[in-house]
Amino acid sequence: MSRVGKKSIQIPQGVSIVLQDGVLTVTGPKGVLSQDVKHPVRFEIGETEIFVTPQEQIKNISAFWGLYRALLQNMITGVTDGFTKKLRIEGVGYRVALQGQTLVLNLGYSHPIEVKAPEGIVFEVDKNIILVKGIDKTLVGQVSADIRATRPPEPYKGKGVRYDDEFVRMKVGKKTSS
Repeated sequence: MSRVGKKSIQIPQGVSIVLQDGVLTVTGPKGVLSQDVKHPVRFEIGETEIFVTPQEQIKNISAFWGLYRALLQNMITGVTDGFTKKLRIEGVGYRVALQGQTLVLNLGYSHPIEVKAPEGIVFEVDKNIILVKGIDKTLVGQVSADIRATRPPEPYKGKGVRYDDEFVRMKVGKKTSS
């Protein structure tokens, strides 16, 4: 039994959910998201809540049961509130600028790095802070991870791109004999 899958999902005002031909579509004030449903999971859509239940007893059904419940919850949250990831740039001379919907990162390389915003993603920049906003949680997380991967924080001085709440364990540098 999936503990996550057993919980019901509340449907907020202004959100409509349609399951048609194996595609679950969630429409809300911020946009539309859809997800393919390929595993034997049943969605019981009511007026104010949804229940996700397994259709048949197979070996890994509880994993898919909880997965599709979490995906549906993230879709509902995305079309109502949206998702945001906050990245921080640390380092002398490291800068970020926003040109239209393209981030221009100067991270100590011989060239600037340009990151174009995919469809559904909006960038905001304030000094050394980058906000990645969107309605699709997986896309926001992937774009944030791609930006962080351009220059991950190094363990000696902490320079690089990191998540705002990320802790970087610092190492001790070389010691000189006296």
